[in-house]
Amino acid sequence: MDRDIPKILPTDLYDALGSGATPIVVDVRSADDLRASSHSRSNPPHGPGAMSARNSCKTNRLNVLAILIASAVMATGGAFAQPATLQIEAKVPLGKVRGRIDHMAVDLSRQRVFVAELGNDSVSVVDLQQPKVVHRITGLKEPQGVGYAPAIQTLYVANGGDGSVRFFRGSDYAEAGRIALGDDADNVRLDSAGQNLFVGYGNGALAVIDVTKNQQIGNIALKAHPESFQLSGSDARIFVNVPRAQEVAVLDRTAAKQTASWHMNQSGNFPMALDDTAQRVIAVFRSPSRLGVFSATDGQVIANLETCGDSDDVFIDRKRHQVYVACGAGAVDIFEVNGDNYRRSTHIPTVAGARTALFIPELDRLVVAARAAGSEPASLWVFRPVP
Repeated sequence: MDRDIPKILPTDLYDALGSGATPIVVDVRSADDLRASSHSRSNPPHGPGAMSARNSCKTNRLNVLAILIASAVMATGGAFAQPATLQIEAKVPLGKVRGRIDHMAVDLSRQRVFVAELGNDSVSVVDLQQPKVVHRITGLKEPQGVGYAPAIQTLYVANGGDGSVRFFRGSDYAEAGRIALGDDADNVRLDSAGQNLFVGYGNGALAVIDVTKNQQIGNIALKAHPESFQLSGSDARIFVNVPRAQEVAVLDRTAAKQTASWHMNQSGNFPMALDDTAQRVIAVFRSPSRLGVFSATDGQVIANLETCGDSDDVFIDRKRHQVYVACGAGAVDIFEVNGDNYRRSTHIPTVAGARTALFIPELDRLVVAARAAGSEPASLWVFRPVP
């Protein structure tokens, strides 16, 4: 083959074609062109016209090659977007906060983030506009999950230590009531209508709380303690990580019962995200450290990739077609999404133990909770996705 024709493809094109693809370079010249090329190498022409002809021939061949490459990429569903990264905007000190930090929620109207400081028995209120801690709710019992109902301006805090869900007014954070669930109140989710709050707790259940009355109105049984769960916005399903049962449970919140069980081949499925549009459930495992993508219809495995260790939160950035995985191993992994193809593109170092995070699409920010380590105080790292 003529030495002017490239024999390798750019790295990003290999990625677009898939890791197992072997690119083929096709020489599209006619037999006459090949004979002419062979003759020209043994009897090279001279002069400006000859040089122009050679350049034109080379350009035409490269153009044809580019068309062939583009066709191959389109046949595979298109290339991934240019890899993104996260730009640190602020590190907000949380003060004298000891121990583990758990989940977070946001009050968008005030641009304030609520940080469950499990090891400190407190919840910090961080104003992102200033940015600084403007209030701390104390006297809690191992707060794990938090949720905010904007319609009634109420903060809900689930406590693992005593199994209670406590309510606080969004205006001044004064306590407004509590419900005793019994044991290990954990993750919190509010439905899209802002009517019902779901709280995972105990040896296996989701409690249903009517936030307009602040009363428990239901209970949905599970095989073991639930970790992260997501509410479908298109129907009545709830997808629940149940790591001790090594499954993802599918619930019907109207019928208040489990309707399906997806057995997981890996264990430690704690974080979960749901892409309602694409009908994909994303679960992150700790043993081994993998990101799994499943069909929301039947649990079929769509993708399974290596990721960072000790993850406790995962989020979907629909604007950029990306997935963010926060890991206690000291990193945030970014996965790019192209249809049903997923690729880990960027690995952002954080600090050990920073395994919880909150992505806020409305503010286009990812906040990561960094626990205190040595002389470094606990802090909230505020990232802006780029581009």
